[in-house]
Amino acid sequence: MSDADVAALLLVRVVLGIVMIAHGLNHWRGGGRIEGTARWFTGLGLRSGTLQAWMSVVTEVGAGALLIAGLLTPLACAAVISVMLVAGVLAHRPNGFFVFKEGYEYVLVLAVVAQALAVLGPGRLSVDHAGDIEVTGWAGGGIALGVAVAATAGLLGVFWRPAPKSTEPDSTEPDSTEPKPTGTAEAPAVPGQAAEQEAR
Repeated sequence: MSDADVAALLLVRVVLGIVMIAHGLNHWRGGGRIEGTARWFTGLGLRSGTLQAWMSVVTEVGAGALLIAGLLTPLACAAVISVMLVAGVLAHRPNGFFVFKEGYEYVLVLAVVAQALAVLGPGRLSVDHAGDIEVTGWAGGGIALGVAVAATAGLLGVFWRPAPKSTEPDSTEPDSTEPKPTGTAEAPAVPGQAAEQEAR
């Protein structure tokens, strides 16, 4: 692996890690804080909104930290992919492709970047490499995708109880009508503008 390859993988890891940490902190401290995020998840049809809120914070911050360190990279990538799958399924999919229409463009890009990183590996400048525990290629990609799909299916199967079509939640991003302290969020929103403003 050339120095340029190593630098590119480090750049991807660090940027993706920072993005995930920012989203996790935003779910915790932004807008309506954890209570607003819990209402947001409840509005998506997920039971136990407070639990969902804390799970999102821990998953996103944890995955981001692991990516930056280059530790357990396939599992960190799986966490990113799963978060994006949940966001895409629950809110962005009905809105089409483009992010400016609240579509799935953004979450798709982050998920694919995470999947590619799982295949390529974290590179030499990583804890995985230093500890000789790198899993790359088809194995790394398979672990990331398999764990992500299983986790997403499990979460939706246990917690998701979608509302009837006539009362489905608005899938607009929760921070689309308020200042964005840490950037655009990757997950969907609660119904109504007032709830959106509380979510972050």
